Amino acid sequence: MQSRKFQKRALRRRIASAEKLMSDRLGRSWLDNERLFILTQEKISYYDYDTEKGKKKGLKGSVEIEKIKCVETVCPEENAPAERQFPFQIVYDDGPLYIFAKTDDIRREWIHKMKQVVRFNKDLLQKYHPCFWVDGVWLCCQQEVKQALGCRVLETKNGGFSTKGSRRKSRKPLPPTPQEQEKSSRPLPPQPPPRQSGPGPGATVIAEYEYTPMTELDLELRKGEEYTILEMVDTNWWRARDKFGNEGYIPSNYVTEAGNGLERFDWYCKNMNRSQAENLLKAENKDGGFLVRDSSKAGKYTVSLFTKSGGDIAGSCRHYNICTSPQGQFYLAEKHNFATIPELITYHQHNAAGMVCRLKYIVSNRARNAPSTAGLGYGVWEIDPRHLTFIKELGDGQFGVVKYGKWQGQHDVAIKMIKEGSMSEDDFIEEAKVMMKLRHENLVQLYGVCTKQRPIYIVTEFLSNGCLLTYLRESLNHPSPILLLEMCKDVSEGMAYLESQQYIHRDLAARNCLVDANGTVKVTDFGLSRYVLDDEYTSSVGSKFPVRWSPPEVLLYCKFSSKSDIWAFGVLMWEVYTLGRMPYERLNNTEIVEKVSGGLRLYRPQLANERIYSIMTACWHEKAEERPTFQDLLGIIQDLLYELQ
Repeated sequence: MQSRKFQKRALRRRIASAEKLMSDRLGRSWLDNERLFILTQEKISYYDYDTEKGKKKGLKGSVEIEKIKCVETVCPEENAPAERQFPFQIVYDDGPLYIFAKTDDIRREWIHKMKQVVRFNKDLLQKYHPCFWVDGVWLCCQQEVKQALGCRVLETKNGGFSTKGSRRKSRKPLPPTPQEQEKSSRPLPPQPPPRQSGPGPGATVIAEYEYTPMTELDLELRKGEEYTILEMVDTNWWRARDKFGNEGYIPSNYVTEAGNGLERFDWYCKNMNRSQAENLLKAENKDGGFLVRDSSKAGKYTVSLFTKSGGDIAGSCRHYNICTSPQGQFYLAEKHNFATIPELITYHQHNAAGMVCRLKYIVSNRARNAPSTAGLGYGVWEIDPRHLTFIKELGDGQFGVVKYGKWQGQHDVAIKMIKEGSMSEDDFIEEAKVMMKLRHENLVQLYGVCTKQRPIYIVTEFLSNGCLLTYLRESLNHPSPILLLEMCKDVSEGMAYLESQQYIHRDLAARNCLVDANGTVKVTDFGLSRYVLDDEYTSSVGSKFPVRWSPPEVLLYCKFSSKSDIWAFGVLMWEVYTLGRMPYERLNNTEIVEKVSGGLRLYRPQLANERIYSIMTACWHEKAEERPTFQDLLGIIQDLLYELQ
């Protein structure tokens, strides 16, 4: 007995010395043996363990630290044996890994250490399942979908790290204090977005798109050519030098670091979803036409292929996820592994190897789909109205008429002509300088303003398919479940970015989203409701107030937050899955305030399955703090899309 104890102590010392972290043996009683778990900064690995010889045997599996989303306890099953009394779970992309500790102290020590290691991970969960997944069902909530949103909120945010203190027990939101009321009635001071990561001064970048200078300070970009970065004072505009020695400013989202990523390959279509890929491939109508796009799951890629095999004259699209082996190699067919994705594509351009046909023709949309720039040239935010040409009226919004036009006769723009008395103009103009710096592919880009005359103009990116609400009602015929979910993903992407910049939209709805020529949905008018001077709009009693998209704390106390945007996103999802129906269509505003505050929620749309509806209802939790974040919602939607493709 003494000898065995000595062996165990010696083993622990060796592991602590070798790994410089922490490890212990955790029982897996159903195998009637023990497994050794070893934690490093990169991964947690588990091995079979020989208790007699006191050493580890073969590696049984591992989980990369960066993929872990939650580390929490698990409630033991009823009548569980002694060796299964102290379980905990490591939740990652493939689901939960259950581990059974010898004692509660060991379990607490492991959970504490693992939370320290994963605390900076992306996509940490806000909710988790406290009980086991057994025989196709969660024992805690009886949901039958393994990827279903957790049913218990973590005690603190960000996977259990960021906040301290207890929650208020009352179910009714507290009314704001007079100081809070006064503060909330004034626009928040603008905060510049943080600098984004990327290449530094002196780095070499390659142009992904052509760029024609719009001002004398700009530098022309030619696709595929290299440029040297000189200065990065502005996040969106970098000063650069071309190979001829010319210097000027270039849009930072038009270039990529040399030798880094897939952007230099014509077959890679960045920011393209499944539906857009299918439309592009079908339009080309070439057997073997293909492209590579970002998968719905972050960091993953998908090959989309058009084929007319088997005599199919119309043709069809196939989608192949690029998989990664345990050794870090890429493959479409397991027998053919490659160190890089370009090597994989080159191989499959000559060999089908498990696909319906080989990759024959590159299909790309890059020439047609250069992204929007943050402004119409470096340093341009005040636009000369003489450079604007008005072509046609698009509609009449909250602030006035919106027109489609051209800037300098060539660049498509939308122009909001702000009717006098509708907006607190001075406050908005001050913030417009900061709002221009907000740049995301799922936000409508603000190009600038015309403030030297009245009415003032707001000049933005033009999206040819117009308002999402009208698009849902008039342009969609029998949309696929994937297409509807992709629309929701687009909005959640844009809102997650706004959330990260601490911007509150306050009026998120289908009417305040636009659709571009490719079907991408972009959020617009974010933050503008703060500057409305219309009493009917700014009071929850008024008929113009977005009562149908507002949570109880807004209806009762006008208390806006990112969590009230979450509620509105749930209603927007409902609009998408009803193809543009009016929420609570049989109720007036007064009835909605009363019934929603009393617990009424929108019904499940016919086109939404239970999993989709569960996302909506998670957004409509009465307690604002128990609603998910946009980053949470984005992760859930990405996972669902990944399953569907």
